[in-house]
Order: sequence, then C-alpha cells, then structure tokens
Amino acid sequence: MSIRIILADDHTIVRDGLSELLRRESDMEVIAYADNGFAAVRLAKELQPDVVIMDVAMPDLNGIEATHQITRDCPNVKVVALSMYSGRRFVSEMLRAGAAGYLLKDCAFNELAAAIRVVVAGKAYLSPSISQVLVENYVRNAPQQTNSVWSALTTREREVLQMLAEGRTTKQIAKLMHISPKTVETHRLKLMGKLKMDSIARLTKYAVQEGLTLPEP
Repeated sequence: MSIRIILADDHTIVRDGLSELLRRESDMEVIAYADNGFAAVRLAKELQPDVVIMDVAMPDLNGIEATHQITRDCPNVKVVALSMYSGRRFVSEMLRAGAAGYLLKDCAFNELAAAIRVVVAGKAYLSPSISQVLVENYVRNAPQQTNSVWSALTTREREVLQMLAEGRTTKQIAKLMHISPKTVETHRLKLMGKLKMDSIARLTKYAVQEGLTLPEP
C-alpha cells in the first residue's frame, strides 16, 4: 500500500518538482497540494494522509501553526518539515508543534524519501545538518520561554497576528477565518493589550522576530 502524501509549500515550482520525484517512488503517492497553512490543515482533516511535507514559512497560516493543528486533530498524520531555515527557533517550535521530522531544502531527495519512510514507521527523523546539540540541550531540556509568541498568545491570536503582519485587511482576515470583522478587531485589540504595542508596525516587527512570518524581501 502506497504512502499517501500531501505537499504543503507556497512555491509552485517546489511542489511540482517534489511531486515528480515522489511519483517515481513505487511506495509513495502524492494525493494533494496546499499553498498555505489553512489549506494544509483542511486537506489533512479531509484526506487523512500518512504524511504532510510541510514548509515552515507560508502565507496566512505558517507551517508551525498548521503542524500544531494537524497533529492535534489528526494524530495519525505525520508531519515532516522541509524548510530553508535551520535557526533554533524554527526547528524547536516545529518539533514542539508535533513534527516527526525536520529537513533542510538543500538535502538530497533520497534523504527526504528515507525520512518519509522513517516517520511512517513511527520514528523521528532529523537532518544531520540540524545540530544534535540543539535537539538535546534546547528542545528537550530548556523550558519554553514565557514571553514566546507560542505561549503568550492563543491560536486565534497568532493567526490574526500573522495575517495582520502580512498586510491583510480586517475584512480579508474575517473571510479567511470565517469570523466577523468585529471579532477580528477584538482579537487585534487583545493582541495590542497583551503585547503592550500600539501600532500594526510594532506588531509586524514582533511577528517577524518570533518567526510567525518573514520580512518582505
């Protein structure tokens, strides 16, 4: 039986390239694509794949938040992070969110294929380029920072913060989240109160620093 895979990456060329390579593996099948975190979560719930290959930095809902929601609501679905970022904040938060694997995008395809098989077998896989010291000393032993965006804010607040930082309007956020504009405004005010920030510019800077979104190129 084939390993059923969802590819979640906001770059079409990456999705197409990975899809072509994965289709050559006799025991793997790409069943869907997602270009943002919301789509990845929705498809994971609908299709219940074996694996979601997840980019960490995606628009609207980042890969860390999407992974948290998938592993919470779909415990049998394994998430493998495939990212260009090796910073300890990205790696540690992705693992805290429940990812079973983390690889860098400069890895060989054979390593990704091997990682998929490893996590399906119920084990964890980390790219050799992800420091073992990082895993042992930071992820497993270090207490979570109390002022981290992942502990200070609720899931909804993080979602709203990311979209505000990416320039979404109140109406756009409301439509994407299936809530009213008034509720979005309530979340925005709570964010400013919790974080003691009085402008969207400061919220945006905070979101970038915490890894919720990336700065504009």
